[in-house]
Amino acid sequence: MTSTKIKHALPVKRAEDFAQWYQAVIAEAELAEESGVRGCMVIKPWGYGIWERIQKLMDERIKAAGVDNCYFPLFIPLSFFAREAEHVEGFAKEMAVVTHHRLISDGEGGLIPDPEAKLEEPLVVRPTSETVIGAAMARWIQSWRDLPMLTNQWANVVRWEMRTRMFLRTSEFLWQEGHTAHGDEADAMTETLRALEMYRSFAEDVLAMPVVAGPKPENERFPGAVETFSIEAMMQDGKALQAGTSHYLGTTFAQAAGIRYQDREGQQVLCHTTSWGVSTRLIGGVIMTHGDDDGLRTPPQVAPHQIVILPMLRDNDGDDALLAYCEALRSALSAQTVYGERVRVLLDKRPGKATAKRWAWVKKGVPLVLEIGGRDAENGQVSVLRRDRLWREDGKVDFAAMPQDQFLATAAAEIEAYGEALHKEASAWRDARIERGISDLAGLSAYFAEDKAMPGWVELGWSRPTGAALDAVVEQLKALKLTIRNTPLHAPAPGGTCVFTGLPAVETILVARSY
Repeated sequence: MTSTKIKHALPVKRAEDFAQWYQAVIAEAELAEESGVRGCMVIKPWGYGIWERIQKLMDERIKAAGVDNCYFPLFIPLSFFAREAEHVEGFAKEMAVVTHHRLISDGEGGLIPDPEAKLEEPLVVRPTSETVIGAAMARWIQSWRDLPMLTNQWANVVRWEMRTRMFLRTSEFLWQEGHTAHGDEADAMTETLRALEMYRSFAEDVLAMPVVAGPKPENERFPGAVETFSIEAMMQDGKALQAGTSHYLGTTFAQAAGIRYQDREGQQVLCHTTSWGVSTRLIGGVIMTHGDDDGLRTPPQVAPHQIVILPMLRDNDGDDALLAYCEALRSALSAQTVYGERVRVLLDKRPGKATAKRWAWVKKGVPLVLEIGGRDAENGQVSVLRRDRLWREDGKVDFAAMPQDQFLATAAAEIEAYGEALHKEASAWRDARIERGISDLAGLSAYFAEDKAMPGWVELGWSRPTGAALDAVVEQLKALKLTIRNTPLHAPAPGGTCVFTGLPAVETILVARSY
């Protein structure tokens, strides 16, 4: 909808300043706010409600695969990281370290660490848990009968980021991290790809966010991993967002932590391990995939409320009858199911003008908003606003009036149709912005020219260089502010030569600017 008659709810439009638009959505949808600590955010009820829905639905999938939840400490001894040099090097610049356990007065009204309370060994505030979980697995696994060992934890982690942006890159964030141990490479790789497919289907089916799944190039692998796989989503500014990762770690961490088992022949054998995770970054992906110039459009399966009922209260004798009508409607809707769960309905009885409350819920992205006035109640009517169909051609809000019985008969289907429409729109956006006709570096540079508004991704043939040859390609990409996102699984074999090396192409890669 591009009519000049429309007065959108946000103070900035996506096409004018995407970065400021993103911040405006977070503020106006009341998702999160700054905390007073650089890079840390307060997640507000609507934002945390979305995370709780993600957590619930993802946790069901994790447990259905036979994975058990655990919890491991926030503080990890520095010596645990020192056992795995390559791993610690990848996180060293981001680690927050605790060195003292007590504060004392500085004599001038302030506080300082007590020199007498210095820890014997510094403690790292959890940046990821491979090391501490590896130590536990080394204790828990003794025999082939203990395998596979499948664990997961929901936790917070700290990575001291230099440049932060809410939900996308924060010093503290929430996530789940799966860690598993297996008897051999084949079983571990099967688990790695299972987790990847779980993330792909979750993004597509629950978040309505189209993604591309595939392995990362070796320079983009998780520190210490043998293989890293990702799901990549295209944001509305054309940039790529790595929305989830799954890693096959080989025996690297098992060797460092001593994770061994006695096989059927009585031999001591190293386990093969995996790790995989998604985080609150998914909320940033939802914002940039589905948001518009009126705020967030929340996918229905993760919306804390799928329907909000707004009675148009007049502070008179008619309010009681109106509220009774709305409560009966809420009860009837709550008894219905969609996506296998009860429909989540809120009756917003707060004082205030219905119009102001309507726009607050529009900016939060509630799928369906119902405005009910006294006359609607008398006539058994409802006025329905679907979040992805906000405006009419004349610039007015597109409410659809209908009998209550008609709405009750179609409400669940309308919620599902809204979710399908979000996915269809996002898929069309992405597919129209993957360029496949570039055959040289000059063409690649021109496609991502600085003055080009919101370029998308480029699909290229790739010769899979390694070592110094790969380093040279990475430098070429850095000069263009680009990265290789992944090699799409099941992509057809490319023809021709690699743009970067001139050698025959052996696989297909996606190149993009990224978050």
